Amino acid sequence: METTPVGIFDSGYGGLTILEKIRARLPYYDYVYLGDNARTPYGSRSFALVYQYTLQCVEALFAQGCRLVILACNTASAKALRTIQQRDLPRIDPHRRVLGVIRPTVEALGQLTQSRHVGLLATSGTVQSGSYPAEIRKLFHDIKIEAEACPMWVPMIENNEFDNAGADFFIRKNVENLLNKDPEIDTIILGCTHYPLIIKKIEKYAGKKVKIFSQGEVVAHSLADYLQRHSEIAERCSTGGSCRYFTTEASEQFCCRASIFLNEKIEAEHLELK
Repeated sequence: METTPVGIFDSGYGGLTILEKIRARLPYYDYVYLGDNARTPYGSRSFALVYQYTLQCVEALFAQGCRLVILACNTASAKALRTIQQRDLPRIDPHRRVLGVIRPTVEALGQLTQSRHVGLLATSGTVQSGSYPAEIRKLFHDIKIEAEACPMWVPMIENNEFDNAGADFFIRKNVENLLNKDPEIDTIILGCTHYPLIIKKIEKYAGKKVKIFSQGEVVAHSLADYLQRHSEIAERCSTGGSCRYFTTEASEQFCCRASIFLNEKIEAEHLELK
């Protein structure tokens, strides 16, 4: 039986924060990471375009041998996951799997909030999709959610401009906007995989009474649980402990910026999408 790596996809660099937690939890598997950096950001793009881009990247990871792909991107999970699962996988290969980050995030939410009032900080695309409120309604009828789009956060993080006074202005503005919408919020979801890099500043402006919920460890735990429950998929995942990195942008630029998200030096390869 042929074994293959686990694919991790993101529109840019943020998914590296998810990959890092997954590798810490499941270090023995092989991984392939693909960042669609040439077309990032996805947050402001239409549903149709995000779906088209995401499907292309999923198929590229399938071409690398991956049978299981994680969309480590909230926008892709919100705008493309369901269509790919329901329409494309039966056509491509019904034995392959594509999973997202929104469902496991919401599943963990119920144990975190006491007031049952939660907030969401995310890209414009994730907020506009309504995916988080929809998933919350399915699982927790008593939880109320308010959302705040943060269009400036991803560009300032990817350009390494998040540790200055200008960044603080936007972070404080968005956090305060969210809390003003519902003063009873006691838990905030970071609905973008870039945001863990500024979690200390978010915590500062949210105050000590508000819990800030980052996705990485939850997604890693969910994946470990999924593989335990689906041994037929786990058995097909190769176990060499390796990780390869691909980008649709210039590989030199990816390697330089990836160091903002990972505590290690990496080598990346350019991948041309077909």
